[in-house]
Amino acid sequence: MSLFKKPVAKSLRLAGFTALFLTVPDSEKAKSIRTVTSLIDRISRYDVGRRIFIIALGGGVVGDVAGFVAATYKRGISYVQIPTTLLAQVDSSIGGKTAIDLPVAKNMVGAFYQPKLVISDTAALKTLPARQIKSGIAEVIKYGVIMDRGLFEFLEKNRAKILGLDEAALEFIVSRSSAIKADIVSRDEFDKKKIRAALNFGHTIGHAVEAASGYSGYNHGQAVAIGMAAAAKISSMLGIIPAPDAARIIALIEKFGLPARIRKDLDLSDIFDAHRHDKKFSSDTNLFVLPSRIGGARVVEGVPNRVIRKILKESFL
Repeated sequence: MSLFKKPVAKSLRLAGFTALFLTVPDSEKAKSIRTVTSLIDRISRYDVGRRIFIIALGGGVVGDVAGFVAATYKRGISYVQIPTTLLAQVDSSIGGKTAIDLPVAKNMVGAFYQPKLVISDTAALKTLPARQIKSGIAEVIKYGVIMDRGLFEFLEKNRAKILGLDEAALEFIVSRSSAIKADIVSRDEFDKKKIRAALNFGHTIGHAVEAASGYSGYNHGQAVAIGMAAAAKISSMLGIIPAPDAARIIALIEKFGLPARIRKDLDLSDIFDAHRHDKKFSSDTNLFVLPSRIGGARVVEGVPNRVIRKILKESFL
């Protein structure tokens, strides 16, 4: 936030607003009940004789926490998303899912609560380290796999421009990814029709890897990359996707310097147990988003546990 605090404060002041800036640590561990209660306490002390709204200025963690606070404080107040990371611009700032974590799994406490406005400025991405850019690319790859072959092929052909932060390339992947997610969300805002479930591609195993690692070592994009590679392998093993397409997905993940395999210091049983807490599972029946081709995916229920365990075991370095 320190990079953008002054210009945002100036803009708000010129528009006639006063502002209280509260900092949330840039870590998944900040998505906790303790963080939320601390923020709400400080906001409530500031909120005397004011009509307030919240601005989420930062990455995905900040957006999730700020959105959850906005959804719950006074039973809901307005908020605006100003995402400053690639991952937040292409994915987490759009769609209205707000949540915090529990020790057992990610995003277990939350609400559907739409921001009034999302402002994505790709110039902010030039302040990010390469690791953060690559993390965001994982979500862009997701959109290419599940819905847009053209986007997938753009990523294949423009790696250097994207990692070099070429303005036109960044604007294209942000705008295209945002449009895809907005379209999916508009058709299934509250995740009831299994349309929005497609956005979970890579996240079932990805979230399990994050939880098993104690939310350290892998950032979200890296974990999703591992999850997408595992899902492609599961899909190929089940005969859903042609093996060359599965290999192409994994190759693109690795081309952008993202991990497709799991560190040896993690435990297979921990990952398997964590994946069973996926919110989209129905009772004891699992649910995976599996690619059927480049640019298409399907929701598959009841993937055999032996298949999941086999792919996980083969995914370790």
